[in-house]
Amino acid sequence: MDNKFKSFFPNTRVYMLIIAILILLILFLGHLYVGIACILMFGYLVFYNLRNNRLRKDEWKRFIEDVSENLDVAGRNTLSKIPMPLVIVNSEGQILWGNSLFTSIASKDIYSKNINVLIKDFNLNKILEKKIDVFEKVALDKKIFNILVSPIEINSNKQDTKYIVILYFVDKTDYYTISEMYSDKKTVVALVECDNYDEVVKSTEEQNRPALIAEIDKRINAFASSLEGFIRKYDDNKYIIVFENRYLSQLIERKFDILDAIREIDIGNKMPVTLSIGIGKNADTFYNVHQYAVAAKDLALGRGGDQAVIKDGDRLSFYGGKSKEVEKKTRVKARVIAHAISELIDQSSEVIIMGHDTPDIDSIGAAIGMYRGCRQRGKNAYIFLNKPDSSAERLVDLFVKSKDHQGIFVNKENAFSKITKNPLLVLVDVHRKSFVECKEMLDRINNIIIIDHHRKSVDFIDNATISYIEPYASSASELVTEILQYLIEKPKLLDIETQALMAGIYVDTKNFTFKTGVRTFEAAGFLKRLGADLIEVRKLFADDFETYQERAKLISSAKIKNGIAVVIQGNPVKNSIIIPQAADELLKINGIEASFVMASLGNEIMISGRSLGDINVQLILESMGGGGHMTIAGAKLTDVTINEAEKMLYNAIDNYLKESDKK
Repeated sequence: MDNKFKSFFPNTRVYMLIIAILILLILFLGHLYVGIACILMFGYLVFYNLRNNRLRKDEWKRFIEDVSENLDVAGRNTLSKIPMPLVIVNSEGQILWGNSLFTSIASKDIYSKNINVLIKDFNLNKILEKKIDVFEKVALDKKIFNILVSPIEINSNKQDTKYIVILYFVDKTDYYTISEMYSDKKTVVALVECDNYDEVVKSTEEQNRPALIAEIDKRINAFASSLEGFIRKYDDNKYIIVFENRYLSQLIERKFDILDAIREIDIGNKMPVTLSIGIGKNADTFYNVHQYAVAAKDLALGRGGDQAVIKDGDRLSFYGGKSKEVEKKTRVKARVIAHAISELIDQSSEVIIMGHDTPDIDSIGAAIGMYRGCRQRGKNAYIFLNKPDSSAERLVDLFVKSKDHQGIFVNKENAFSKITKNPLLVLVDVHRKSFVECKEMLDRINNIIIIDHHRKSVDFIDNATISYIEPYASSASELVTEILQYLIEKPKLLDIETQALMAGIYVDTKNFTFKTGVRTFEAAGFLKRLGADLIEVRKLFADDFETYQERAKLISSAKIKNGIAVVIQGNPVKNSIIIPQAADELLKINGIEASFVMASLGNEIMISGRSLGDINVQLILESMGGGGHMTIAGAKLTDVTINEAEKMLYNAIDNYLKESDKK
């Protein structure tokens, strides 16, 4: 306060000092009487000045106090008369005061209680750090409020700063009511397709077919009626349903029980009926809502069917997908795809064939098959390869040493130099942008063909000219083998090439035991007729003694719970092939329905999942960024420790068991 007064009142010290010096000068010059008179007048002047300053200070202090008191009264009146509920809390969240509007929506004995009684998750620290300035959608007294927060510092002690927080309750009941009504009334489009309609009908005796078809229609129509929507059947196995958004939450709560209801149909059909449902919502136009539904249904079909996919803008949600993929007996699609691929090859200047990052035997085998198909159509073809998986190194070495395959493999620098005016990129055993071996290649080449057997993932390559993704197939090598039969009139493959394709089928079917259908054996028979030697194929998978011992150690460390075996290997493994091999071996133990093997490999953590069919390992590992099939899946983690990865895996397993009610 004194400092403020010094700046407001004139500083008389200088003047008084000058007068004192003049009096001393008079006395020094010998004017004694004049000096005494001056001293008396100077004393009176000092007294007058001190008295006058004191009076001015007292008057200024009274003025400041009056202003402060008036401001306090005005502030209190303003707070009490603000036309919205208002409450003041201290640093601990204790309610200090509230206006009459606040007490009308809260109980009268709320004082001295904590604000958490009214507002859940009230966090004062976040408010003071300015991370939160409003609490939205707080329900009180049958109304909905947005609560604005205003922290005020009440002392300047840096070591123990005290605050009060003013909370303003803004009534947003009408806004949220209208917003909810608008959201509930939004149009949702669902496209429903019977995945295996032709196969189911053909597998049913002729006298039961009308009843089967009628039962499918009846259940899907009942499903539409439960949504109070309208339904139109626009093909033998395709329906469109339009309904309001408010019913979608009910479908999610029921976990799309229509999938189970359709699967339970038993009217002489030898295989279960399954549906793929694509749902679009929250688009800016009706046309875009329908396009969302189309994209969602395509994704559901690409993931093997028997599931529902919801596309809400860029966000995708998946439900179902827990049954095995059904093999399509007809080869019509393979023949059509092969014809389209042949036209693209003929129109291209050269072909670059690429698999997934660190390609395995199936990826290399499929690439070799496409290489031979392109060469027989008279086009230069190259296989992009940086570093193969350790399991495929022996196969790659065979082609590197082969005189007939010199220059077949190219790295990043060589591949770009091969590209001229109109290249074609063929992706085998991969359809995800994040999994390809060279992402730059996707940007450099416009014409892209995808041949893959994995269930379709969210980050799929959406600009492919031809996308041939068939989750029912055992391997990419099987798909390529089928395509070769229609790509060339009389295909001729070298023995080493047939063995590469056979090895791809052999490794992904685990010696023709997993995901093996009629078409798998037909593809293997075709390769056998062209000269594939299974003994030579088996030699590609022979292990050394050290690898065998390391795999045995992994298996012996397994922990088993709920029929699921889990192996966590903290120390880095020398050979990545032992991780999936250990997962395969664990399934041979009685009582184990699924297995997961996790181990460090360099700076990455690899996870292999295997199942006998009851547990969908693809859904479990997909939640960790991986993918695959219902019985065979994998994931690769980076920037996490082995302990963090272990927690992620167990959480994914627990969530799956909880949702599946298998715990």
